[in-house]
Amino acid sequence: MEINLLEILKSASEKKASDIFIVAGLALSMKIKGEIISVTDSVLKPDDTASIIKEIFGLAKNENWDKFLGTGDADFSFSIYGVGRFRVNTYRQRGSLAAVLRIISFGLPDPDMLGIPKSVIDLYKKTKGLILVTGPTGSGKSTTLACIVDAINTNRKVHIMTLEDPIEFLHPHKQSIVSQREILSDTESYLRALKAALRQSPDVIFIGEMRDYETVSIALTAAETGHLVLSTLHTMGAANTIDRIIDFFPSSQQQQIRVQLAMTLQAVISQQIVPTADKGLAAAFEVMMNTTAVANMIREGKLHQINSTIHTSGDAGMQTMDSSLIALVKKGVITKETAMVYSANPEIIARMLA
Repeated sequence: MEINLLEILKSASEKKASDIFIVAGLALSMKIKGEIISVTDSVLKPDDTASIIKEIFGLAKNENWDKFLGTGDADFSFSIYGVGRFRVNTYRQRGSLAAVLRIISFGLPDPDMLGIPKSVIDLYKKTKGLILVTGPTGSGKSTTLACIVDAINTNRKVHIMTLEDPIEFLHPHKQSIVSQREILSDTESYLRALKAALRQSPDVIFIGEMRDYETVSIALTAAETGHLVLSTLHTMGAANTIDRIIDFFPSSQQQQIRVQLAMTLQAVISQQIVPTADKGLAAAFEVMMNTTAVANMIREGKLHQINSTIHTSGDAGMQTMDSSLIALVKKGVITKETAMVYSANPEIIARMLA
């Protein structure tokens, strides 16, 4: 099958697609407003997907084709002038090669257009500690963090070090110096890059994802020693996120980590993407700030009390996921039924919107 890859990439950018899917046995497809649609009449064969993916490696000037064939997975990103920036994940499935390309805007996102709460963007003012943005894959965690990093870059004169796999948003130097390192391309691992970053005079360290005990341990130490550390976790809800961090450590260290988190944690933002009434997408947010009351709960292991504290602490910039969903319903952005589907407490949503 003849596929003009450049035309496909241009079309995806013009249609504001979020992803392109290249999988054998299916037509070449795009995800637009959360819905997957076919963009070719005939299905792709294994030879077609292999040919297209090899062409993507060529466009990206990525010389790891043989390594990818050996490992079966690869992550990288590339830009095409006047078209867009693309984050690529290639993989082997059922003996054939497949890929998913995420389309990333050249420009940095506008937090107001995305509905990111002001209290979240105002975290750029923090000079030390740990800020976590959590949620499932594709929920916009990287976008929210890019907005916070851009606010720091715009308003403060500091050195920002980002460690990403791969780099998504490109940050020009504004008030700050921004050093962006891509895992595997600029450094071999998050752990090695993070250890090196502490010797590179950073004020702000953005870690694309905290994946293991060593990375979490160094990130907590960096936050404790006067750096502002930003990162993500694949968890939902502040209490679950704190639990997840503590679980990275052996039981003999967990009380020490609770004390460390109580002192260093600044905020946990959890988010999810929900379908809108007009077949678009919107983000809903839970925001927890580490107040004295929350710090005491973390220290004493009373994480089950955090949700009720978030509910009653709107004046401190906090909000529950349910209150975010209810606000979207009242604005007419999403339906009541959608809010109930995406809520952890649908009966509460139903009662509040009755």
